[in-house]
Amino acid sequence: QGENLLYCFEAAPAQPALTQVTQCRTEGSTRGLATVPRLALDVMACEVLRVLQLTDTALVPISYLVPRKSVQDFHEDLFPDCAGTLPATGAQAWWAGDNQQQVRRVSLHPARRPTETFTSPIIACTRLQAANTGPTDTDADPSEGSGYSSPSSLASPGSATTSLSASTGPSSGFASSPSQKSLQSILGPSSRFRHTQGRVLHRDTHLTNLRGLSLTTPGECDGFCANHQRVALPLLSAGGQIAVLELSKPGRLPDTAVPTIQNGAAVADLSWDPFDPQRLAVAGEDAKIRLWRIPKGGLRETLQEPEAVLRGHTEKIYSIRFHPVASDLLVSSSYDMTVRIWELSAGREALCLRGHTDQIFSLAWSPDGKKLATVCKDGRLRLYEPRRSPQPQQ
Repeated sequence: QGENLLYCFEAAPAQPALTQVTQCRTEGSTRGLATVPRLALDVMACEVLRVLQLTDTALVPISYLVPRKSVQDFHEDLFPDCAGTLPATGAQAWWAGDNQQQVRRVSLHPARRPTETFTSPIIACTRLQAANTGPTDTDADPSEGSGYSSPSSLASPGSATTSLSASTGPSSGFASSPSQKSLQSILGPSSRFRHTQGRVLHRDTHLTNLRGLSLTTPGECDGFCANHQRVALPLLSAGGQIAVLELSKPGRLPDTAVPTIQNGAAVADLSWDPFDPQRLAVAGEDAKIRLWRIPKGGLRETLQEPEAVLRGHTEKIYSIRFHPVASDLLVSSSYDMTVRIWELSAGREALCLRGHTDQIFSLAWSPDGKKLATVCKDGRLRLYEPRRSPQPQQ
């Protein structure tokens, strides 16, 4: 935050685990960052990553392209299958012990994009079963679905070829002739991303004339959140207002007030549902979590009534995270030193995790959704297995 340089790293299974690929200088200093989900990338232009940079007055997209001779072909090596937007299981089935470990992976090839969508809180179990047994990939259309993305998703964990060369010298640009293959065996395989360049996209793609951004969002919060349809930005005005902007409608925002969500309390954290792109969860400083339903096409009028309000915490909420595998599951941490798991389809608290002696700074699900880790002010990392015990496993 506060810098105007973005650093891009490749994550590799071998050492060094993180190696800088490129850096990009931006026009304004960074107030917040979010990555656009991979299903929204321009794969035919070899775009491997797109970052949204929040400045004081604009939302600026920054694109990372890998130069290739042919941009008419789909490059499988750059775009391994990614997690789709249909949940692997539902909340009740997950509590009952369903160990469907991963969300079904889908192809990024434009011709093989699946078209099925998912909307909560109604869970059509028969349709999910059909999706899991069907012969074709099923997933949300890019214009409908959503999902989290991070720079680390650029590297396929199972592929040894993603490891970066230990040397960033001239060898990384060599062609693979027989005489150089022995050299590569010494230095390690060269990176697929070695010539990647980050560039600020044209001003026509920016969202400009942002006004009154919140200055009080906690540092542990990302400051704003994005899925591949829209972004949610907390505003400074009273009542915890949140602007929801459509990424498909870039340009200068009007000088008059734009429609907002009236959250009713200052925003502590916010997150899009990874399986339902129209649902936004907002944690407030009044110890409540509100779920908002954004209409298709975006906000046309101010939203004042949430879809649901989750009550249970007794002090300000610190952070919220959706479950990565099961639909309708959300976890929250609070200054009351508890971590609570919520079942959204029923609108109730499912479990309260205990064992913290001080303020909880952050929390994260494991990728398979079986375990939950928290980090606390007392200097300890706690690992929970919520379906087995409300006390830390380790």
